[in-house]
Amino acid sequence: MTDLASPADPLPHIRSAAEFASDFGVTPETIARLEVYAATLRHWQARINLVAPSTLDDAWHRHFADSAQIASLAPATASSWVDLGSGAGFPGLVCAILRAGRAAPRPRFTLVESDQRKCAFLREVVRQTSLATLIPVDILCARIEESATRAKLTSADVISARALAPLPRLLELAAPLLGNATTALFMKGRGAEDEVAEAQRSWQFEYDVLASRTEQQARIIRIHGSAVRAEG
Repeated sequence: MTDLASPADPLPHIRSAAEFASDFGVTPETIARLEVYAATLRHWQARINLVAPSTLDDAWHRHFADSAQIASLAPATASSWVDLGSGAGFPGLVCAILRAGRAAPRPRFTLVESDQRKCAFLREVVRQTSLATLIPVDILCARIEESATRAKLTSADVISARALAPLPRLLELAAPLLGNATTALFMKGRGAEDEVAEAQRSWQFEYDVLASRTEQQARIIRIHGSAVRAEG
């Protein structure tokens, strides 16, 4: 483990698409797709609970910037990215849109989500942004822990998850996908270090803990390579 570090300087509070574009340096085409995403999120939120209602008016910071910060932590050469428990697409779908705005290589994204309504929302965002014309995006509507789901997935270059489960449980879910060259990016709150300590009772893995750029107390647990059950 390395000491707690930040992947970059903390971001100012991002309140708009223009501020997002300035701070992340994305193209006009990319920001246009994210604006469609934001509008679709607001429209669907009236029918199904995609995000906490209190965060909807602050979505550019709480959801889009929060997700985008991990895009630069993934290897530039990654060819496959699996997002576990995608929900409304944070962080996986945001990272897919950002990677689609870059030159090749562009990884294949697989978003795994068990809620049928949220899967429908993800497909609608992909459709409205024409994202699939630029980068392969698969929406896998299934429970991660089921054997049929695992049979459809192979080890990935990048695995991400936000607020899905405590780290010991996340490792159980992700272990079959973790290869020697995998980078796992798990977005956590202020209890990240405690989760690591708990996970180390049952698992052996290499990791570091990064400070979030969007929330002072939040952390990103970055796991390098595979995770194996600890002996005893």
